[in-house]
Amino acid sequence: MGGSVSCCISPGESPKIRRRELELEECPITTTEDVSEDTGTYLQHISDRELPDDLAHEANPSDHPRASTLFLNKSQSDVREKRKSNYLNHMSPGLLSKKYSSCSTIFIDDSTVSQPNLKSTIKCVALAIYYHIKNRDSNRSLDIFDEKKHPLSREKVPDDYSVVDPEHKLIYRFIRTLFSSAQLTAECAIVTLVYLERLLTYAEMDICPCNWKRIVLGAILLASKVWDDQAVWNVDYCQILKDITVEDMNEMERHFLELLQFNINVPASVYAKYYFDLRSLADDNNLSFPLEPLSNKRAQKLEAISRLCEDKYKDLSKAALRRSVSAGNLLGVKNAQAVLS
Repeated sequence: MGGSVSCCISPGESPKIRRRELELEECPITTTEDVSEDTGTYLQHISDRELPDDLAHEANPSDHPRASTLFLNKSQSDVREKRKSNYLNHMSPGLLSKKYSSCSTIFIDDSTVSQPNLKSTIKCVALAIYYHIKNRDSNRSLDIFDEKKHPLSREKVPDDYSVVDPEHKLIYRFIRTLFSSAQLTAECAIVTLVYLERLLTYAEMDICPCNWKRIVLGAILLASKVWDDQAVWNVDYCQILKDITVEDMNEMERHFLELLQFNINVPASVYAKYYFDLRSLADDNNLSFPLEPLSNKRAQKLEAISRLCEDKYKDLSKAALRRSVSAGNLLGVKNAQAVLS
């Protein structure tokens, strides 16, 4: 099921999930100038069909690495207020408890862009969604995501469900429950946030108190299917959320994909941007990643990884140089043939 998205309605549970790391690689986008006349019909990449390039960089941070993430922009007003309040009150929360490296001890966290810390990543994603809801521009929504019309439980939805903003802890508990029960990875949480912001941009809607649970659920459902080779089936989410039906899950998934215009591609550069912006969000809100002293064993492991990456980079550089020399020789041969003819 990896790489393909489908609505699973099997009455049984999915097989045990075997995880493996996937490397996100950006594929170069072929332009019309690179396609010769005898290569056949040129098929445009889906990311080229969405918006003009000048507008895309401004409006689609989930597609382009140079565009600033929405959640980081929405959090800045609150961050400035906190800094101003701390300055006026001569307070520096978090600084006294924060660990700093010294000559004898180096503190390092266990989160990397390829293997993020699960708990810290979920907290950051929940905080990003919290700022999305708190600092939303309006209350634009769609019926398919309205919790009143499509409840996730049999409990009565409160009358003020559409006006009371959820707290960060409530959002975190909701996401943590799904990730823990479905055994999802931290990378899936980052892809979930990418899909969520892509939905808000493409569909021109807002995430608000009345729809945040179903939007988050839909993003997690889609991210788990795209990221994992053996994804969690829709019926499994019905066992986590006891009162939701498979038909409702399928319908929500179908609408989510249509609103994304079936663009489920997440380039490595976009993924990395969201990861580091989440770390910036954590720093701004004193959500520090767990730090541990650097031990000899871990230092050797980091050195081995660094050496492996360095060797891989050298091999890629040599291959690129060989291709460049071959292309140059071929061009020289063609020029010589043209002169002789």
